[in-house]
Amino acid sequence: MGEISKDSLKTKLLQLECHFTWGLLKDDSDLNDLEDRLHDQIEILFPNCRSMVYNLLAYVNHLKGNNDEALANLQKAEELIQEVQDDDISKKIITTYGNYAWIYYDMDQLENANTYLGKVEDICKMLLSTSPYKVPVSDVYGEKGWALLKFCGQYYEKAKECFQKALEKDPEGPEWNSGYATAVYCLKGINNKQCTQEDCESVELLRRAIKLNPKDTVLMALLGLKLQDMNRSEEGEKYIKEALEKTPNLPYLLRYAAKFYRRQGMVDEAIKLLKRAVSFTPLSGFLHHQLGICYKKKMIELKKNTHASRSKYSARDDFSKQIQELIWYAIYHFVFVVEQTTKFVYAKIDLANMYVEANQHDKAENMFQEMLKMEKLTDVEKQEIYLSCGQYEEYHKKSESEAIRYYTAGLRLQTGKFAKDLCQRALQKLAERKIQRKGADASGFGILGLVHQLNGEKKEAIECYERALELDPDNEEYLRGLCNMRLSI
Repeated sequence: MGEISKDSLKTKLLQLECHFTWGLLKDDSDLNDLEDRLHDQIEILFPNCRSMVYNLLAYVNHLKGNNDEALANLQKAEELIQEVQDDDISKKIITTYGNYAWIYYDMDQLENANTYLGKVEDICKMLLSTSPYKVPVSDVYGEKGWALLKFCGQYYEKAKECFQKALEKDPEGPEWNSGYATAVYCLKGINNKQCTQEDCESVELLRRAIKLNPKDTVLMALLGLKLQDMNRSEEGEKYIKEALEKTPNLPYLLRYAAKFYRRQGMVDEAIKLLKRAVSFTPLSGFLHHQLGICYKKKMIELKKNTHASRSKYSARDDFSKQIQELIWYAIYHFVFVVEQTTKFVYAKIDLANMYVEANQHDKAENMFQEMLKMEKLTDVEKQEIYLSCGQYEEYHKKSESEAIRYYTAGLRLQTGKFAKDLCQRALQKLAERKIQRKGADASGFGILGLVHQLNGEKKEAIECYERALELDPDNEEYLRGLCNMRLSI
């Protein structure tokens, strides 16, 4: 064999369909957390799905600079695929061979890399592919979708598209129906979309996936949560209970069941389930975050009861001690998550807010500033950060101008719903307060003009900008807003 050119080899490798060419960027995921989650999943998945875990683990090992461990995981993936003894074994193993080729290339073992590239070529020829390095089969599309789904929330939309392609090739494939239903469920959650009984495709997709995967109790839990979203909690709880009966010690199920009961107001039941899950997977950031949320909810309820109570001072002192205890329980779990997973935005928001409750304002301030400097966030995550910063400035630092700045930044991100609506309501309230307080206030009308503008309410926006300019004729921001609105009519 002649000398292998590294450049020509890489040109061929870039044409492969595997984890190295799927755009799974190192900076988009917390690799330590992802690795822990994948190890947790190995025990709960069926053998024909575990190979996908080992393939992704191998890629994570590579990103962390450990190619030897990556090769060991690829060997496990290959062994599992061979054990399944499926007629379509070549379709399942082609991704693993591609990963082998890339890792050997990275290790400068070019002959080994070329050998595995040759294995891919042989499969492509056997399957009569028009490309020498890739085949359009459901197993490749599905595994790509699964990797994108697990890697980070930013990739959910791409994952959904991959599962759609897999289902075009294999409509009855249990793994791809499960993946597609899960991707749609996650997308609706991350975008804060409200689900209605009429248009929630997620419910039907989950029902179909469960029919094809009757042993998958995690899918049952997701369906239970989705039904709860639709105010059909009684029906949803049937799925939760059935799932818990089938797999009472499955951590991934327990976390979703706990979420269901927390949202039902049964916080102690949720805590019990989460503690059981933590006993099996003690390093799970998701579980600790959910425990923190539960203690936070108990704290909020106890605060309400304390304010409403007419008890003697001794009883109120007891309430105060319990409140402080719950705050510190919540902080403990949120700190655990933030130290484990540096990219978990919502845990950081919760921790900052609990520091406020504990009157540790320096720590809260530092956490808010840290979040504002974070990169590669989704617009929904940015919106949640701006909302929390705005609330902190308004209610605790008493700075209306800074609160308005953050709320406006959140409202300008025209995504999501929940945080966007809260930013809008906060701005409207602050604007109306300014107008009422001063009789006539240009900035108040300017804020209302912007709110109407971003909502597409042109007539109302023009009226507010005109009123603002009457009070502050030289304001370029109001003038620009007015011109934009008039030109858009």
